[in-house]
Amino acid sequence: MIASDAQLAEILPRFHSFARVAVDTEADSLHCYFEKLCLIQLTFDSQDYLVDPLASIDLQPLCTVLAEKEIVLQGMDFDLRLLRRSFDFDVREVFDTVIAARMLGLMEFSLAALVQQYFGVTLAKGSQKANWARRPLPQAMEEYAKNDTHFLLPLAARMEEQMQALGRTGWFRQSCQRALEQTRVSRERDPDEAWRIAGSGTLPGQTGAVLRAIWQWRDGEAQQADRPAFHILQNSAMIEAAKQFVAGETPEFRHLSERRRRGFLAAARAALELPEAAWPQRPPRGNRARTRDFDKKVEELKRRRDQHAKELALDPSLIAPRSALEALAADPSRAETVLVPWQRELLGL
Repeated sequence: MIASDAQLAEILPRFHSFARVAVDTEADSLHCYFEKLCLIQLTFDSQDYLVDPLASIDLQPLCTVLAEKEIVLQGMDFDLRLLRRSFDFDVREVFDTVIAARMLGLMEFSLAALVQQYFGVTLAKGSQKANWARRPLPQAMEEYAKNDTHFLLPLAARMEEQMQALGRTGWFRQSCQRALEQTRVSRERDPDEAWRIAGSGTLPGQTGAVLRAIWQWRDGEAQQADRPAFHILQNSAMIEAAKQFVAGETPEFRHLSERRRRGFLAAARAALELPEAAWPQRPPRGNRARTRDFDKKVEELKRRRDQHAKELALDPSLIAPRSALEALAADPSRAETVLVPWQRELLGL
């Protein structure tokens, strides 16, 4: 465990001899409202390291070194977004083993499945939902964390050989670069839409208004307590409560404190008083009207995609997801923004 500037300074010079570093992260999003980085796992030179961001340690020197390396990750999006939020960290080159697995036509590409397939090792389960802010970390959690990067470098080497044999290394690099660019695009939560949880789409207007009010109350409580929102009230319970309020009933939630219960009731009752004009409107299904010509274009693109996927033994969505086909059918000039060169070439665009 690297938990001090002195310990970090000791390992930094060792990076210079290696072009690739395996990286993973752990956060506490299941235990806090304000997600924070709790652990950085590193593997290089056949050594596994756990870096503790919660300790009094300056991690900018580490970020500077990593930014110049090829970073090997198992699914880059979450880790790179978390590192960017935490340290304004960026990287120039990535090797994503999930993308590599899909490029090789593998249908199971979790880390456990890949390690089992390539090395015959069964990884231990049980720490996915653990509280990574705990200190000291239990031995079992340390071992689980190390395994997240321990196999990534030899796995990347094996996959790279297979992709070269298939002539897909260029395709892989293009896809990794596009995925890396997408991690740099900020995902801002729309406060007018965030309350639309699963199951809310078919609710009548007034019920939706009550649900929105309850959601906003819950979100405020979760922020104040720095606890995940579902710890305050489950989504399914909020939907049922909204229905009960509109039906003239008062739901009972005995686990709520008296203060929270008062706030919960006040939010719902205020929503019940809203005029119909203030009720939320159902979101539009899309700004594109379906036409026979549009559907024909989508089906033609799909036919081409599926034919290539069958010949190459690839998941069709790797060549182009349905959303990309629809975007291209609506506006062919968007090809460069929704597909990388190898995908456009296969589709004849």
